[in-house]
Amino acid sequence: GVARTDDRRVLNGIFYILRTGSPWRDLPERYGPYTTAYNRFNRWAKVGVWLRIFETFAAQSPQSLQFIDSSIIRAHQHAAGGKKGARITPLAVLVED
Repeated sequence: GVARTDDRRVLNGIFYILRTGSPWRDLPERYGPYTTAYNRFNRWAKVGVWLRIFETFAAQSPQSLQFIDSSIIRAHQHAAGGKKGARITPLAVLVED
């Protein structure tokens, strides 16, 4: 059979997709097959890996730590049924204890 792609390599590929917003099929080959990264991302989500990672980091953070993640999401006009050019939608998340 085909050798299993290293988890660290796949994890870096998942981070690449999350950071860039690229489609899975555009994942650079250095991270392994995009289908492998996609399948592991979903498998790990279903078994709670991402939640456990978040909870671990949250437990190690100072209780008074607060942050805002403000990202810009670009959506093509057809993605939202719009009639004018690409929309730029701000996304902000406030986390506090």
